[in-house]
Amino acid sequence: MASDGFRLADVRAPRPVTSTSTVFEGRVWNVDSDDIDLGEAGHVTRDYVAHPGAVAIFALNERDEVYLVHQYRHPVRSELWEPPAGLLDVEGETLQAAAARELYEEADLTAATWHTLADFYTSPGGSAEAIRIFLARDLTDVPEAERHVREDEEADMVGRWVALDDVLAAIGRGDVACPPLLVGSFALDAARRADWATLRPADASWLRD
Repeated sequence: MASDGFRLADVRAPRPVTSTSTVFEGRVWNVDSDDIDLGEAGHVTRDYVAHPGAVAIFALNERDEVYLVHQYRHPVRSELWEPPAGLLDVEGETLQAAAARELYEEADLTAATWHTLADFYTSPGGSAEAIRIFLARDLTDVPEAERHVREDEEADMVGRWVALDDVLAAIGRGDVACPPLLVGSFALDAARRADWATLRPADASWLRD
């Protein structure tokens, strides 16, 4: 907090929506169109991706390495290095439970210690997508016979442990561009340099709520 009492913080402040409609129904998410009352500024219409939200996981081992997966992303026609991640598309599932599920499915790992690392909106001008990034530690490999069978883009997904410092160097060179990787790496580096004092509980409040 600044010396004058100012605290930099976003504020949840929805404006009245006078009408809404779905203009496109997709396989994973829809595009909605809202008419919004901005008060003295008048009414506007905005189209946006109605996204359920997602979680991403930075699994950190005792060697200061994070587990990353290499996955094809069709909209950008690229294979990207990313932390394990997935949609909040299971009814009633908590954020941490979703993260644990994705870590199990994509990395063949479970974790005994969980913290919130960072929260962010991917593109708030055109999408409702919000992502919570978790830090997972005290890791255990899932036995081979109990591992998840991956399908679709995940079928040939490969993963590997990468030193956090090497990830930061790759970001600096412009060699990687996945948003959760960038946001999470910077947040993890800041937490590490602060001796983990900046970490929040796994069930910390989420601005989106």
